[in-house]
Amino acid sequence: MTDRDRARRRNPHGDDDPEAFAVQKASFVDQQIRAAMARGAFDDLPLHGKPIPGLGDTHDPDWWVKRLIDREDISGALPEALQLRKDDRALDVVLDRLGSETAVRDAVEAFNSRIVEARRQLRGGPPVITPTRDVDTETRRWRERRRARRSA
Repeated sequence: MTDRDRARRRNPHGDDDPEAFAVQKASFVDQQIRAAMARGAFDDLPLHGKPIPGLGDTHDPDWWVKRLIDREDISGALPEALQLRKDDRALDVVLDRLGSETAVRDAVEAFNSRIVEARRQLRGGPPVITPTRDVDTETRRWRERRRARRSA
């Protein structure tokens, strides 16, 4: 097979100039994209009109694991110290779902006992830096948030 035959196989239109073929191919792709945009094929994309998250960040080799954990709301797969930090950030939301002061007090006491138990463990891993929460303070804050929601 000659070079000309190979070129014809790659470029069935008979144009022997590979650069011209590449331009022709790019033009065809651009036409297809414009036609799809006109049909609205790209209108329902999740990040339509928004910047792509994480483009300006520094490289993190575990980015995909962190996004998977956040997206799928995976719990129990983290070391206890990290799980406590995550639960600490979400504790107000959890407490706001409860309907009585007794339930709020029980939830805060259970959270505090998890922290104390994690500090006693000698399994290794990251240190437990999550502080315990004052039951009376959290109950007062819960009452204030509840009053604000009812008045709004």
